[in-house]
Amino acid sequence: VKMSHLRSYLRVFECNIIHEPIKTQNMIAVYCGGCAFMSLPTLLVLYGSQTGTAQDTAQRIVRQALRRRLQVQALPLDNYNVVNLISESLVVFVCATTGQGEPPDNMKNFWRFLFRKSLPVGSLCQLDCAIVGLGDSSYPKFNFVAKKLHKRLLHLVLYSFFFSYTWIFLLLVSSEKTDDRLRIPAEQTVQSHSCPFPARMVSNRRVTDASHFQDVRHIEFDITGSNIEFAAGDVVVIRPCNAPEDVQQFCQLLGLDPEATFILRATDNSAVPTRLPQPCTVRHLVESYLDIAAVPRRSFFELLSTFATNELERDKLLEFSSAAGQNELHSYCNQPRRTALEVLADFPHTTSELKVDYLLDLFPDIQPRFFSIASSLQAQPHRLHILVAVVHYKTKLYKPRRGLCSNWLASLDPAQGEMYVPLWVKKGSLKFPKEKDTPVIMVGPGTGVAPFRSALQERIAEGKTANVLFFGCRSVHKDFYFRSEWEEMMEAGHLTLFTAFSRDQEDKVYVQHRVRENAGLLWDLIANKSACFYIAGNAKQMPASVSDALKEVFQQEGGMSAEEAEQMLVTMERTSRLQCETWS
Repeated sequence: VKMSHLRSYLRVFECNIIHEPIKTQNMIAVYCGGCAFMSLPTLLVLYGSQTGTAQDTAQRIVRQALRRRLQVQALPLDNYNVVNLISESLVVFVCATTGQGEPPDNMKNFWRFLFRKSLPVGSLCQLDCAIVGLGDSSYPKFNFVAKKLHKRLLHLVLYSFFFSYTWIFLLLVSSEKTDDRLRIPAEQTVQSHSCPFPARMVSNRRVTDASHFQDVRHIEFDITGSNIEFAAGDVVVIRPCNAPEDVQQFCQLLGLDPEATFILRATDNSAVPTRLPQPCTVRHLVESYLDIAAVPRRSFFELLSTFATNELERDKLLEFSSAAGQNELHSYCNQPRRTALEVLADFPHTTSELKVDYLLDLFPDIQPRFFSIASSLQAQPHRLHILVAVVHYKTKLYKPRRGLCSNWLASLDPAQGEMYVPLWVKKGSLKFPKEKDTPVIMVGPGTGVAPFRSALQERIAEGKTANVLFFGCRSVHKDFYFRSEWEEMMEAGHLTLFTAFSRDQEDKVYVQHRVRENAGLLWDLIANKSACFYIAGNAKQMPASVSDALKEVFQQEGGMSAEEAEQMLVTMERTSRLQCETWS
């Protein structure tokens, strides 16, 4: 099928996936509905995934390829030896975007290598490739990684194309010639997630009042002997375990002996997960690896249906995995946040047919969670603190929904014996100024104050005392985190603090109101002293409300028009004088 005919073929299959013009005359094959227009060489699927969605998509492509009897392999990008890329004939890159337009952790080494200035134009001229980008279009850096990878490959491959998420895949064909132009030694970097440090939990203290609706924990770890280093704005990464009662129920549903051991062997299309010991017990597999407490994706139902022998269960599973059944799936699974374990309980006949051999295909591995570090090594050597809101809420299901990691951490009691939590540290998105006289203005309501506690401890230890903090919570008596520490900093002249307690009076008061009330101070710090402005916390409404309040400050105190205030905010963001770290 010539490239000039591509669009008409896609229209035949009711697909509309090309967002940019095709600029090559290479041959192409489109696979859809079981039809193949031409035979293909070995397919390599490389993915960068932070939460597992891109990995799930890559594995769906693999399954589609296997059904068509293609030779195919899927790997995380950092598990692939990039110097071999020149000898590959056909590659599909599946990429997500994390943070503020950053690549996922399991593709960062590949990312650094690919963007070396020493790589010449046309280094990958024999490679045919496609890019699948996954992202949320509501984020300002939507699909940033896939788009940037596309632009880079345009230089290295001399042609490429980019398409967003789709249920078919587009495959290019070329010759199998090799070239030495890309044979540059790859950087050998130890993956932090492959060797986490078992940190001893020193304390696990609730810092909200007993009458408060939310349980928030201040947790402290001992990292002595770890050689872990971090700075203000960095994050700690923790991979949780499933609850013992969930592990027990899972084994009962599948008729598995938790103490039974097995040895994993690699197949042609998959490798043995490095995190699993050999031999491994069923209990360890379910407790530490299989994400049975997550809301399953559509692909879960598609795979589960292949084990169904009961007609009613098979029909329902097939409906949930079909395009026409997505509204039903949303009502059954996504809306009430039903877990994979609960789905298994709802389909007992199918569940009884499952064997341990297929569990790694059906369940993704537990993804690590990220927490802002709430302490400084300068102030507290050998210690690492976090502030964790324990997730617990109701849906239409009888059993309350619980966040896996937050509830697992909350369940660990160092008073009952030594508790160790495997963790590692990675660079965060917040960067604080090195200049001693540059003021910082921090807006961190709720647990958003965590990275600013780290910043304040670090800055004060370095003699940087031009610090302003806006903190908001519901009540001064129920969830005023680190109150005594802020008061000590204020008494020492190291901090200017503004608070907003939304429920302590009839009219609700939030941090954005305090920003407006202190317009004169903020304008002086930003316009005359080049202050940096930081926002951290829940991504729902607060960041936009604070940004709007800041623009009003520029208009009121700087005499700017609305357009000029908007442009000043954009300039501050571009020059890193305005930084945000938000989460949903």
